[in-house]
Amino acid sequence: MTQITSNGAGVPDPELAQRAQRRRFTAEYKLEVLREADACDAPGQIGALLRREGLYTSHLTYWRKQRGQGALQALGRPRGRPKGDGHGAQLSQLRRRAERAEAQLAKARRVIEVQGNVCALLGDLLEPESANPGTER
Repeated sequence: MTQITSNGAGVPDPELAQRAQRRRFTAEYKLEVLREADACDAPGQIGALLRREGLYTSHLTYWRKQRGQGALQALGRPRGRPKGDGHGAQLSQLRRRAERAEAQLAKARRVIEVQGNVCALLGDLLEPESANPGTER
């Protein structure tokens, strides 16, 4: 019994399973398939269409329901959150800048207060003795 392995010549290893990827269909494709399916009038034509496109009857059922609800037009839009106009990002950036500026202001006020205290202490210590009333030499 011989074992089939990948020899680098493009033969895949049967032991390794390919990971399946979900198929995505555009709204235009769905509408085109629905138009073709609606145009089928002979028995077996819808089955041939589904085999040719690699689809299931559940696809047609779901897509017809979407078309009836007007959802296929919405499917043409990209998925995810709609892009903002930038005001939210700008607002959060301005808030961060304001918080940073307030922190720097508080720090500067503390430094000024400490400098004032140091200046007052040094002024008292370095004051000439003759400036003190009541103590004469």
